[in-house]
Order: sequence, then C-alpha cells, then structure tokens
Amino acid sequence: MIKKTITYTDYFGEKRTEDFYFDLNKAELIEWEMSKDGGMERFVKRVTEAKSVPELFPIFKDFVLRAYGVKSDDGKRFIKNDDVRASFEQCPAYSELVISLIQNTDEAIKFLNGIAPADIAEQATKERDKLLAKSSE
Repeated sequence: MIKKTITYTDYFGEKRTEDFYFDLNKAELIEWEMSKDGGMERFVKRVTEAKSVPELFPIFKDFVLRAYGVKSDDGKRFIKNDDVRASFEQCPAYSELVISLIQNTDEAIKFLNGIAPADIAEQATKERDKLLAKSSE
C-alpha cells in the first residue's frame, strides 16, 4: 500500500492537501495480470515506451482506479467499490495524480512499484501461468 499526498484546488476554489491510498492485494494483482495481454511486464513496457498522452491516459486511469481505496476505521479492510472509485474520480486530486504520472515516467514507475511490489508481481505472474496451464489441459 502506498499513500500519496496530493494538493489540489476544490470546487469552492479552496486549496486542499489530502492523503489518498492505493493498493493491489495478491488476488487483485492476479486478476489484473490475467486481464491484460502480457501482464504487468508488458504494461510497464507500454508505460515507459508510450509517446503520447492519449496512449497513456487509459492505462493510468485503469490502474489508479483499480488500486484506489479507503481504509476502514478499524484498519481491517481496504474498501474499493464503484462508489469509492467514482468519488475519487470526481475529485480534482484524481486528475492531479494521473497527470503527474503521465508527465513523469520515474514517478509513474515508483507508483506502480509501490502498489505492486516486485515480489508480489513476480508471484502473480507465476500464478497466472499456472492457471493458464491448468485451463488449457
């Protein structure tokens, strides 16, 4: 899980600074790996090689919204659902984050690594390959 502190101007014209949290657990990472052709490796390659914002925006939108959530008061859950995602997507902080990731490849890679650490991503790739091998038997 990573925390991003984002400063933005709200719709009343007030400047705000808030913390936002992002995380993909192992099951979510495996699901994401299986939903993307080539998985995480190809995704990271596309991000680093993309030359235009139109190529990058849908990639980051998907990844950021999949990972965004709100910690429960007791700390036992990381709540991610359509209402939580929509609330964040409608906040100017979302735009600030996505634009900053598109404009700075190093920051984007740091963000991706923070959400899906290398050991988890590696394990997810192995799990995906096992599942694919079993399904083709």
